[in-house]
Amino acid sequence: MTTQLPAPRRAGRHDHLRVHGARENNLRNVDLAVPKHQLTVFTGVSGSGKSSLVFDTIAAESQRLINETYSTFVQGFMPSAARPEVDVLEGLTAAIVVDQKPLGTSPRSTVGTATDAGALLRILFSRLAVPHIGSQKAFAFNIASADATGTLVVNGRSVEKGFSVVGGMCPRCEGLGAVSDIDPARLYDASRSLADGAITVPGWKPGSWVVRSFTESGLLDPHRPVRDYTRDELEVFLHREPVKVLVGGLTTTYEGLVARVRKAFLTKDRDALRPHVRAFVDRAVTFSVCPECEGTRLSGTARSSRIGKTNIADACAMQIGDLADWVRGLAEPSVRTLVQVLAGTLDSFVGIGLGYLSLDRPVGTLSGGEAQRVKMVRHLGSALTDVTYVFDEPTIGLHPHDIRRMNDLLLRLRDKGNTVLVVEHKPETIAIADHVVDLGPGAGTDGGRVVFEGTVGELRTSGTLTGRHLDDRVVLKDAVREPSGALQVRGAGEHNLRDVDVDIPLGVLTVITGVAGSGKSSLIHGSVAGRDGVVTVDQSAIKGSRRSNPATYTGLLDPIRKAFAKANGVKPALFSANSEGACPTCRGAGVVYTDLAIMAEVATTCEECEGKRFQASVLEHRLGGRDISEVFAMPVAEAEAFFREGAARTPAAHAVLTRLADVGLGYLSLGQPLTTLSGGERQRLKLATDMSEKGGVYVLDEPTSGLHLADVEQLLGLLDRLVDSGKSVVVIEHHQAVMAHADWIIDLGPGAGHDGGRVVFEGTPADLVAARSTLTGEHLAEYVGARDGVLRTP
Repeated sequence: MTTQLPAPRRAGRHDHLRVHGARENNLRNVDLAVPKHQLTVFTGVSGSGKSSLVFDTIAAESQRLINETYSTFVQGFMPSAARPEVDVLEGLTAAIVVDQKPLGTSPRSTVGTATDAGALLRILFSRLAVPHIGSQKAFAFNIASADATGTLVVNGRSVEKGFSVVGGMCPRCEGLGAVSDIDPARLYDASRSLADGAITVPGWKPGSWVVRSFTESGLLDPHRPVRDYTRDELEVFLHREPVKVLVGGLTTTYEGLVARVRKAFLTKDRDALRPHVRAFVDRAVTFSVCPECEGTRLSGTARSSRIGKTNIADACAMQIGDLADWVRGLAEPSVRTLVQVLAGTLDSFVGIGLGYLSLDRPVGTLSGGEAQRVKMVRHLGSALTDVTYVFDEPTIGLHPHDIRRMNDLLLRLRDKGNTVLVVEHKPETIAIADHVVDLGPGAGTDGGRVVFEGTVGELRTSGTLTGRHLDDRVVLKDAVREPSGALQVRGAGEHNLRDVDVDIPLGVLTVITGVAGSGKSSLIHGSVAGRDGVVTVDQSAIKGSRRSNPATYTGLLDPIRKAFAKANGVKPALFSANSEGACPTCRGAGVVYTDLAIMAEVATTCEECEGKRFQASVLEHRLGGRDISEVFAMPVAEAEAFFREGAARTPAAHAVLTRLADVGLGYLSLGQPLTTLSGGERQRLKLATDMSEKGGVYVLDEPTSGLHLADVEQLLGLLDRLVDSGKSVVVIEHHQAVMAHADWIIDLGPGAGHDGGRVVFEGTPADLVAARSTLTGEHLAEYVGARDGVLRTP
């Protein structure tokens, strides 16, 4: 008897990544089928739900499912994430997210440590450098040399053990490359006593635990002014070595004020500090290059070992493009494979337009776009295929010339058999998409829906906001403004600048442009920012917890609290969710968080306040017929009208809300957590906040980052209003629309790194287009439709 086997089942064609019922953040039950092995670009205004769909739903669930394949023990050491708000996700593949989040805020992190290049270079020197000083650890500035001996008791027998490590860390600066000196006089007010607030360090107020360690230690008189301390008492106050003391019935450590400040603030990256703390550090601390290692971070032993005439400090300081050529020139057969791998890694930097960086460049100085491209380096030579690459606006910080290379990279990843998902606003990248998903139609509560799916050609005729603006072009002005003066820069030599002399006109809109790495930021941040009357709005990240929101970040909450307090005859503190008025159950968060160890933290709406964040008694107080929780729930546009007139009229609050509306954030609710904002929203929130500063010159660093094509027009109107109000506006920018709208352009180049650092053009946009003598001129002429000296208006 013959047994008939069942016919083999054919696997279904999993050719789409399917999303059903996505509700993360503002998404409204989105159903979507994304084709695999294609390049799909997600478009829509900032806040329309692009990141919620791509990063918080598709990529997040893919990574969560992969993490669940590890053992429970391993999962305990990994960040946990909740399942996204979505009914069904089908056809997921492993997702590799390449976003714009900072690579790290440690002052020890460099481009070399953030990639494999630094480790490979150290191995190369440990094999070839003369004299031989040890393993690759001997060339690492993060590893200190150490010698130690000790006694181990094994089965009742004492065994002497020795331990020795040869590290490359400079002993003077501990691998930081800089030393700092604190001015003690900046840390305290000598006319006051400790109990009256003599310590002037931000956040160290009388009654705080840090200050109590001084006032209740028994070592100092807390009620006598510091100026009356004896020399010995002042020494105890400022420089006493750590000692155990009893404070409030608890044993704690007393340490001199200078040492406490050094540990609290100087072990962190300056750029990662909150603005008021950074201002304090700038006042109280002086930084200088370490005299022992001359800023290289490396010990003398590490610098003495060389390959030919080059030590590892010299190699790390080279431009990566030059370093790649030097590495390829090493002909030692024993390290042939290592040389090939290292040269290939360095070539990847060059291929994505980062050949002007050096391996010793601190990662804290990289822009968001540079940081994202550094993360790409590890994926370019990867043998993985059939994975999903997810990019967050990879063209940010790129000149139009560099965008073409980025597009080539995205297409290469696709052609290797991968699915590439890109959140993007630039029309140059949208144009190369195989498939486009447009979200909207608006932002916030007006968004969260898929309004278009299809090809780029179909998008142009779709009638959506993106489709209508895809071919927008800003024409050159018929007449430009006349400058009222000039801001002189003489002999600028920061980074790659070559003794630059330039006059930046005042009273007009000036755009500083050039390819990435040409010296734009070095010129402005090194020679203009920090001058009297100059207000700088840069791209540093917004710091804030899930308790922070637009009202707290912009300072809007203060006038609102005072208005509520005045109208009801109570204290302003009642109207803060972080102070006396907070719901005692959720402590003003509106939700209760439950820690489930290795599983994702669960947030549930607070049953006591029903998510309103305030005590019931506080909600009885009203202003203009609204309680404080209703005000927090208002969108900016509604709040602007609410505080403009009538019983709730509050000019100080209205001024802040007007600036928020001017930068296109009218849809944000006042109480929306900062952690839920997109990159573009955070950039504009910072722009609105910093524009409240008083100054005659505003410096903006790529304000179009994260802006939809339709929002760029609104930004140009805002820049015009600033100039027309008597301000001078200087913009570092690559967007051709901003260049075309400028009164004056300063173009740096002609290339990047040591091929740049010079002013290659100064003049009006029309003159730049007519000359077409630089890369910027060529791309701007193409943008505005100039051919053979004739300007064609689209």
